[in-house]
Amino acid sequence: MPETEPREMLRISDLHAYYGESHILHGIDLTVGEGEVVTLLGRNGAGRTTILKSIIGLVGRRSGSITVNGIETIRMPTHKIAHLGLGYCPEERGIFSSLNVEENLLLPPVVQEGGMSLPEIYTMFPNLLERRASMGTRLSGGEQQMLAMARILRTGAKLLLLDEITEGLAPIIVQTLGQLIGQLKDKGFTIILVEQNFHFAADLADRHYVIDHGSIAEMIPRSELGASREKLNRYLGV
Repeated sequence: MPETEPREMLRISDLHAYYGESHILHGIDLTVGEGEVVTLLGRNGAGRTTILKSIIGLVGRRSGSITVNGIETIRMPTHKIAHLGLGYCPEERGIFSSLNVEENLLLPPVVQEGGMSLPEIYTMFPNLLERRASMGTRLSGGEQQMLAMARILRTGAKLLLLDEITEGLAPIIVQTLGQLIGQLKDKGFTIILVEQNFHFAADLADRHYVIDHGSIAEMIPRSELGASREKLNRYLGV
């Protein structure tokens, strides 16, 4: 029997985005099914982060269509978009240095029912259990990244927007993050991953969108990765 297509969680159609007078995104079209992991690959400045910010409503001027579970969000404010079950983990992580780990975890509001409890989070992130009383300034880069990811899991978000989560981290931490994303996928989370480290992303994602100069240059399913390596290397400058 053929596999059934996952229920569509996100659809972006003809998305244009601007910073001031600068036209950054030029007609983005993509879809993400429930439970999928999708990566946005490309060089720095290609527009990948702007796609994530557009989805969550952090870009001042957008046009086109973005639907989450069939609900049009292009004119919604960010807090209402978040309450549809979206969680955004920015590249800069946004850890509150004056709060300890557990206070950081408890700070964001719950946006939907079904978020992970603190015991569940500590089971998934045992490092954070050990450091739960440590202040944000005392955490390593890897621990900060784990905290930034864990913090949105408590909110009930099921569509996770993760921006460059491996940036500047040691290989052993990158490996751990890959395992965590695999666990989240197994739990039914839908994940859009902006990533520069293709070797990290290759085995995690169902599909790869290659972003180039604010447009989608290629969509490569996992099954076609082997045949597309040379093309990817050209886009990514590997």
